[in-house]
Amino acid sequence: MKIDICVDKNVTDLTISVICKQLTPDIEKLLATLRMMNHQLTVRKDSEIYLLDIVQVIYIESIDRKCFVYTAKEIYESDFKLYELEKRLEEYGFFRVSKSCLIHLQNIQSLKADINRKVRVTMSNGEQIMASRQYADELKKRLGVI
Repeated sequence: MKIDICVDKNVTDLTISVICKQLTPDIEKLLATLRMMNHQLTVRKDSEIYLLDIVQVIYIESIDRKCFVYTAKEIYESDFKLYELEKRLEEYGFFRVSKSCLIHLQNIQSLKADINRKVRVTMSNGEQIMASRQYADELKKRLGVI
């Protein structure tokens, strides 16, 4: 791989060009990472690729080593691992509530204390997600509840 960087003081808008022989999964992942900087997430559904605005995401769940991205109306699949999405989306208000789930804090509808210091989180789409004891206190702090 060759990387060329050209600094030009007269340029007003950043342009990134990818020149390749064919579009590989690694290149698609690189492009998805760049899109995330523009507040978009690259996801798949029925062999189609979608550019999803991050604000549409309610939560992300990892099941059997696959990441599923939930919006109000659709479920998509992401090529990223949950820990990669956590790192990239933390600054946009996403928070890990269990070993397999990230939630978008903007889409929390309500919280309810549950047994063993767990917290039941109801999201804007009506889904209920259990925040494990390990993450419950930090979640409450992030939301200003304690």
